[in-house]
Amino acid sequence: MFLSRIPLDVDKRETRLALNSPNIFHGSLEFCFPGERKRKLWRIDRLNGILYLLVLSDESPDLSTFCKRFGLAENAWETKDYDVLLKRLENGSLWRFRLTANPTKSAAQQDRTRGTVYAHITTEFQRKWLLDRADKHGFQISEDGFDVVESKWEKFEKSKGCKVTILSVTYEGILKITDVSSFSEVLLNGMGRGKAYGMGLLTVVHL
Repeated sequence: MFLSRIPLDVDKRETRLALNSPNIFHGSLEFCFPGERKRKLWRIDRLNGILYLLVLSDESPDLSTFCKRFGLAENAWETKDYDVLLKRLENGSLWRFRLTANPTKSAAQQDRTRGTVYAHITTEFQRKWLLDRADKHGFQISEDGFDVVESKWEKFEKSKGCKVTILSVTYEGILKITDVSSFSEVLLNGMGRGKAYGMGLLTVVHL
């Protein structure tokens, strides 16, 4: 596995358009990898005033075309071997984490058909969404050990006549690994809905 980071040029018109319509980034990333098209986990981060796009992939990418279109320079990207981090995971170890996700609930219908999905719009239930899923995904967090640092609606047109409205929530804090196998799975496969639109990618830094 490989984790790549691309600095974005927000002065480019195409970059600004893609920031408002994340499906543009998703489509462009798909063409950076050879062979069968597979969904990639990705996310937008800000560090020291610079916007970066992070992308996790099972192949080392050639991001030159993507960088030429959206980046600061054609070859301005970094790629690291993600397996190095995966081998460092240990039960009981503490990590600083960041996650952008789409916390939702499903409300059952009276006719017992598939429930309607709603976003958690309050901080209380956004936090509860993550707390409720921690054990399943092999980690532990305390109620005072993380924060919701951003919550915003993404509204854009996916294709002609097809409008998308999705809530993006970013969490930061400290977690403890309780099950390396389950935790590795969530690092590789993401958490929650909206993965095509820059959500679900959980990243960690060892303390």
